[in-house]
Amino acid sequence: MAPEIVVHRPSPTGGRRVTVGHTILGLAHSDADVIEFLRRVGLDSAEDLVLGDSPLIHWRGGRAHEYEAA
Repeated sequence: MAPEIVVHRPSPTGGRRVTVGHTILGLAHSDADVIEFLRRVGLDSAEDLVLGDSPLIHWRGGRAHEYEAA
């Protein structure tokens, strides 16, 4: 079973924390950031996962693909 990919709720200052399992990958300010973080951990299909609204990515606490301050 693959680790859970989570894009967390937007922060008060903007951006969303991205985690895979218990590992924090970084603070994303765009889909391009999420794609880059996932590529860095070896997901070659990162662009398809993010832009294709894959069920493998869990968008929590806000709408998918929105990064503005909460």
